[in-house]
Amino acid sequence: MNFAAYCRVSTDKEDQLNSLETQKEFFKEYAEKNGHHLVKVYADEGISGTSTKHRTQFLRLMKDAERGMFEMVAVKDISRLARNTVDLLQSIRRLRELNINVVFITANMETMSGDSEFTLTIFGALAQEESANMSKRVKFGKKENAKKGRVPNLVYGYNKTKGDYFNLTINEEESEVVKQIFKWYTKDGYGYMRIAEMLNEKGLKTKRGSNFEQVAVARILHNEIYTGKIINGKQETKDFLTGVREKKDQSEWLITEKQELRIVSDETFEAAQKLFAERRNAFHIDKRRQSNKHLFSTLIRCKNCGRSFRRLERTFKKTYARWVCSGHNASSKNCDNGVSVDEDELIGVLDHYFTMVLNKKEKVYSYVIGEFKKVYKSKNEDADYEKKLKSELTSLRKKKDKFMDLFVSDLITKEELTKKITPVNDRLKQLERDLKLVESNLTTADEVEDVLKSLFKKIEDFSSVRNMTNAQLKQIIEKIEVDSSGQVDIFFRVFGDFGFDTDTVIEQELEEQDQKNVLITNDYVEGEH
Repeated sequence: MNFAAYCRVSTDKEDQLNSLETQKEFFKEYAEKNGHHLVKVYADEGISGTSTKHRTQFLRLMKDAERGMFEMVAVKDISRLARNTVDLLQSIRRLRELNINVVFITANMETMSGDSEFTLTIFGALAQEESANMSKRVKFGKKENAKKGRVPNLVYGYNKTKGDYFNLTINEEESEVVKQIFKWYTKDGYGYMRIAEMLNEKGLKTKRGSNFEQVAVARILHNEIYTGKIINGKQETKDFLTGVREKKDQSEWLITEKQELRIVSDETFEAAQKLFAERRNAFHIDKRRQSNKHLFSTLIRCKNCGRSFRRLERTFKKTYARWVCSGHNASSKNCDNGVSVDEDELIGVLDHYFTMVLNKKEKVYSYVIGEFKKVYKSKNEDADYEKKLKSELTSLRKKKDKFMDLFVSDLITKEELTKKITPVNDRLKQLERDLKLVESNLTTADEVEDVLKSLFKKIEDFSSVRNMTNAQLKQIIEKIEVDSSGQVDIFFRVFGDFGFDTDTVIEQELEEQDQKNVLITNDYVEGEH
């Protein structure tokens, strides 16, 4: 009789894999002893028996059974075929339909003989219960080890002694690479892909000896271990049969402090998480992809559609670079903003703008610090000040939505809407600014002044915007917005973090030529590069 054998081990540990080889030899001997022809041995290595979904060799066996390659399947015991009662019965029923007998050798049972399905169900249920108990034991062991601060097996930046579950030591060379990765991301503005490329260009390898990829860089930038914290228990298996894992609430995480493992500061790590959140929101909400290829990459935004401007080059005697709305460039149906911004002229406007800002820095210090003091005075005098700000914000946003609903329903005119909504918007703007100041980590006027000085120092370090990189400019400028009339609005990152409108702080007095007409060009031909 032609028969196939199936065997499985649930881990890829050496002793288990040796057991797999032993099982294969067992079936060869079984074939010789009983005068059968062994067509093939199907063996799944390091695969759980609680589900057939990911057991490729088992699924192949079932397909080959449908092709009529054998008349019998031999399995050493029921738990090797499945530890899930439902999977066990479904598989056996399907093989019965194909007139294929399943033999469980150690239990001396056959599915095509007198052995009832009820008996198989009992044996299958026992195998499943054993798997459930094993899952509980493993889960308990992991939890106990987590409480003691079990460390990962392989983590870039550290060395681990084989067999030592609770200790790591810093790898000096790799730790310097980790610091460089955080610097490239938080200070220089590079993304995951570019960082991976730069690491590979240097000939560096991951802990497993592979080239760096985006995923590897992301893991490093989001791993709290580099701040000296071992965190276990972020997830747990919800159902041992499906293997589905669910995230646990942060309050349930098991955190072990090991400051001897610190490679980066808390501030640097938090800066990376904040930047990641900003970039993710920029992509999902504002349709902006991250790039630092050119000076103004992802900095210029269309006020009409929210998309980033893209850079186009045209050569006539010399090369001209202009920036246009990517939405309009793809199709005028996407956006009607056909304004083209000349790169050289924009650099000139920014140089002029920065010079003006530096000339007004004392006034900026006075204004921002004064507003900061007002807010913190209110906070100190009223313990519920932050709560009240949030409550009023919620109320005003609902009020604004009601006005918009009235307008959409044609119950008020556009003029009436403007009259009603303008004071609401002004108050919302002030409340949002005050809330940002309250929620900031700054607690004294000196700290605020230090942040402002840092901004002006970054501007003073460069004789011209032309000498900056995209990453350096992004440390100063949050965004540059351009509308369809050619109006250009520049937003400083520091002021945005404080909740201030840039023009309110600077009280800019740029001439109309600088801010508008000089940036508009009418000879742009759509689609040219």
